Amino acid sequence: MKDITVILIHYTGQSALLKALISLKNVSSRLKSIIVLHKINTSVIYNFNNGDWSGRIQYIAIKDGNLGKTLSNMIHTIETNYVMFLYKNDYIPSVAPVKAFNLPPSKAVLGTFYHNRNVVINFPLVVRTSLLREKQFLSTFHLPFEEALFPSWLSTVENNLKSFKKGLVRQTMKNSSTDIFEKQRLMQKYQLEKTNTTNPSLSILISVYNMETYVETAVVSCLLQNEQPDQLLVIDDGSTDRSHQFLQQWNDGQKVMVFNKKNGGKARALNELLPLVSSDFILELDADDWLDPDAVSVIKKRIAGLPDDVSVLYGNLRKWKQLTGDVIYKGVAKGTAIKGRTNLLAYRFPLGPRVYRTSSLRNIGGFPVIAFENGRLYEDVSVLDRLLKQSRLHYQDFTVYNVREHKESITKNNLQSWKKFLKGLKER
Repeated sequence: MKDITVILIHYTGQSALLKALISLKNVSSRLKSIIVLHKINTSVIYNFNNGDWSGRIQYIAIKDGNLGKTLSNMIHTIETNYVMFLYKNDYIPSVAPVKAFNLPPSKAVLGTFYHNRNVVINFPLVVRTSLLREKQFLSTFHLPFEEALFPSWLSTVENNLKSFKKGLVRQTMKNSSTDIFEKQRLMQKYQLEKTNTTNPSLSILISVYNMETYVETAVVSCLLQNEQPDQLLVIDDGSTDRSHQFLQQWNDGQKVMVFNKKNGGKARALNELLPLVSSDFILELDADDWLDPDAVSVIKKRIAGLPDDVSVLYGNLRKWKQLTGDVIYKGVAKGTAIKGRTNLLAYRFPLGPRVYRTSSLRNIGGFPVIAFENGRLYEDVSVLDRLLKQSRLHYQDFTVYNVREHKESITKNNLQSWKKFLKGLKER
């Protein structure tokens, strides 16, 4: 019975594509058709001469560079009961019998493993088409990088529906660059067990101004947590782009609550949200950054034993440079202990992730709206400066927060203002 459609994705080299096509002979008795998905500007078409497969190979360009959306739209046209995914350099080893790809009646996903040094990534190999129609892929633009598409989708599937086998896929070559390795380390976190810690409670606050390109990635990174935040509150600060429009698709009034206001700067926007917070602590997430999948669970463990006089917990920042359609890993900016105002003003900003004790923020009246630039810049430094007068800032060595460096960055575009602000703050 020919019940499998194979989808080959991003085979940019003819030799890798040919090897993958030849390897599919192992499952030819179940193979109905092959779809080769490729980037529009990539020539991958190969005249594969095999009479048995004549007319069964279709080449399709990925629309608008959005692999996730292209796949989700395509699934509704597939008539077979199963879909097999092979990615970039994958091929089926000759030692894998066709029966190895059978799914038990109680399972919907047969997964395999990718190994890179000490990192192991789960990947869906054979999936029931009915499940793919029920659980669609995220848009590629909802994720920090395209490689996260399949691991993130797999994290949304219930564990009792998944089965994993080793040795079902091999790769013609492995990319072991630092950039790929760091992406894989982050993707590995999608596989963590789901947890639910009642106390202490943690909310995530996001203020948005003209970040339509990135804000959905920030929101989705909160929703893909292995432990859900107690609240996710998002406010659009009078954006003139499509930020608010994009945010509305996530606004369900429960998991995600989205608000908007007339533009007045980040401090005012966050202060609008502060009365709505019901949690013990607040994690502030910038609209162009994103969280590791275990950020909430890691932070909850670390705030559980914080002394009462600590108003802010912070750690390290993982930094990425935004390119066209991708991000490149730059390194981890390690935090340092701040023991007084001198340390604070000499700190290599930004300080983060910033996890505030909610009561401490309320005790100082929220985020200060200072005279400088009418309170529209550097609210993070202003609030830390004020909190430090009556409490402590506490550093711990952990990394769950990802900073995106890009040309639209407000801080990057206001270096002269930053120098003036810092000078004025030191003179107070």
